[in-house]
Amino acid sequence: MHPWISDRADSFDSSGIRRVFDLAANLKDPINLSIGQPDFDVPGEVKQAAIEAIESGKNAYSPTQGIGPLRERLQQQVGEQYPNHGDRDVFVSSGTSGGLMLSMLSMINPGDEVIYLDPFFVMYPALVQMCGGVPVPVDSYPDFRLDPAKIEAAITPQTKMILLNSPANPTGVTAAADDLKQVAELAAEKNIALVSDEIYSNFHYDDEFVSPATYNDQTIVIDGFSKSHAMTGWRVGYVHGPSEVMSAMLKLQQYSFVCAPQPAQWGAIRAMEVSLDGYLEDYRRKRDLLVTGLSDCYDVVKPGGAFYVFPKAPAASGAAFVEDAISRGLLIIPGNIFSHRDSHFRISFAAPDETLHRGIELLRELAKK
Repeated sequence: MHPWISDRADSFDSSGIRRVFDLAANLKDPINLSIGQPDFDVPGEVKQAAIEAIESGKNAYSPTQGIGPLRERLQQQVGEQYPNHGDRDVFVSSGTSGGLMLSMLSMINPGDEVIYLDPFFVMYPALVQMCGGVPVPVDSYPDFRLDPAKIEAAITPQTKMILLNSPANPTGVTAAADDLKQVAELAAEKNIALVSDEIYSNFHYDDEFVSPATYNDQTIVIDGFSKSHAMTGWRVGYVHGPSEVMSAMLKLQQYSFVCAPQPAQWGAIRAMEVSLDGYLEDYRRKRDLLVTGLSDCYDVVKPGGAFYVFPKAPAASGAAFVEDAISRGLLIIPGNIFSHRDSHFRISFAAPDETLHRGIELLRELAKK
């Protein structure tokens, strides 16, 4: 190891998803079911709003907390969602990942424990470790349910934060309202910070989206435009929660991300007016297509949201199964990137129907083999 590299940087591996793309680099016309972003483009009117912002000279830094018009719109939306929360501020972050990082930096001290479900979004343990915190994954196999009893059992005197993600990446599973309520009340009772990563809140197929903030007014909510409006490269997220915590996060944003890109923020205002109903219907249909196509030959938990399915591999090792699939031209992600277990794999159904049909066909062949 180079002598200049910090222990912090050396303490975790680079994203295993990169390795999948390295393996796939030589494939001609792969069946790509690996991408964690929508397969539609940014809506035209959102692009236009950003172009107009650029051409009219809105290219400087914005205020750290975001441009006034976007913050006002977000504050209004949050106020309508949580009318009985007297102290709920909002600010614009540099993507949802920026919001997650700031939440960790502003609340986690070395030695503090952070509880989250396994399987998990790859960034969670890495961000906790960057702050000197201790990741505490709670096993949620085989059904990936948020089990309040398991969360309670993981709490120790060092627990500082519970991090929830529903709909979840990589499983697509949505937490039941009653389970969210119990965990939210548990966090309130024990004075533990509750952070809710809601980046997939618009992708909810079978019932209404429910946030744990409904049951705990101290919940810190992180959301954004990346997945809902295919704006992953624009880096516009937002965070809302108790004003004192938001102030601490903003202070750290000044010294790190500075602000979200200003032209993209003007695009986000327009994005708030765009109906996503058509996309949502399309993704529900894609979800059903994939689950129906695989459930007779794979152990699949039907996802209630996001655009992922997390089946059990028909082999001892999920990673080995994925390498075999990639050698045949199918790009999927091994489950051990998101988990301490190596038994599953992630499929993204954010793909054209033709790609999904080709993927289902090859996965059925692999299962028979």
